[in-house]
Amino acid sequence: MQAFTTVTSRFVPLNIENIDTDQIIPARFLKATTREGFGKNLFRDWRYENDDEHQPKKDFALNNPAFSGNILVAAKNFGCGSSREHAAWSILDYGFRVVVSSFFADIFKNNALNNGVLPVQVSEPFLQEIFAQPADATLTVDLSAQTITIDATGASENFEINNYKKTCLLNGYDDIDYLLSIREDIEAYEKQR
Repeated sequence: MQAFTTVTSRFVPLNIENIDTDQIIPARFLKATTREGFGKNLFRDWRYENDDEHQPKKDFALNNPAFSGNILVAAKNFGCGSSREHAAWSILDYGFRVVVSSFFADIFKNNALNNGVLPVQVSEPFLQEIFAQPADATLTVDLSAQTITIDATGASENFEINNYKKTCLLNGYDDIDYLLSIREDIEAYEKQR
């Protein structure tokens, strides 16, 4: 997993509430056995006319050339619905490292953290302040400090993250990598027993 420290980027606003995992990655695209290739089907049914990737819907945020970056900003209740891990895979494969919302479904939040995507939960007023920014605005997400900042205004909020997940993201560890990183401590403890 790629280590995560600080991301400064423009963002893609997706001001839609209750985005479920079937909208993030429709079930018919869950046949692959590796994590690669899911990004092309991210929000598939919202991105294309008649399921044809040659007919992008012009009013959908991911198809709007004014928006770019590796931060996705969504409205309240992102990642609800099924527990499919593919939702986090598709977001990461598309190129997003951060998803910002005022509320995340727990299973999506954990799947995202396990796959190197940082879910940043902010207050509803701060989320609306982000949505009010122009298309070329940037955000800075600092995992060490646990802050998200609107760079043009300096407005900032702290966000919560489990300490274990924070350590894993900062070091690029999955669960096995973490255990290997503390191997000497485990061996020393076992010798004392």
